Amino acid sequence: MLNLAISFFALILISLFSADCIGSDIIEGNAIVIDGDTIDIHGERIRLDAIDAPEGRQTCLDAAEARYRCGQKSAFALADIIERGIISCQFKGRDRYKRIIAVCFRGDTNLNAWMVAQGWAVAFRKYGIDYITQEDEARLARRGMWAGSFDMPWDWRSQNN
Repeated sequence: MLNLAISFFALILISLFSADCIGSDIIEGNAIVIDGDTIDIHGERIRLDAIDAPEGRQTCLDAAEARYRCGQKSAFALADIIERGIISCQFKGRDRYKRIIAVCFRGDTNLNAWMVAQGWAVAFRKYGIDYITQEDEARLARRGMWAGSFDMPWDWRSQNN
């Protein structure tokens, strides 16, 4: 009986102090960048809410109309801001692929908003309108992909998958 009580108490402590507890509204930890709108924290795939970044194989044209791998540059931009810092993600739900949908932060920086403001992702209006202002600002300033021309990620996927 004592062993059962100790096991139960240990289970409660683990669930209370686990920073990456999936049942929680917050997921925290070191992130691995999968692509420009997806990260992995402790083996859990997390899709950045309401943004869409170019796919890894997607290419764009820069201001001089030279082709470049914008999907790769988008992923590198996200990796650069994340560095080796602790990332905190606010759970919003799960998508059809069972990935967590979240708004993620490095310190006070909203990574979803930052990616759109830098021009390495676009506001995914199908899933939210939170980042339209950042997209408009990036387009006007010709930051990231907006310096040249590109297919919207959802259009590129429909033509290439």
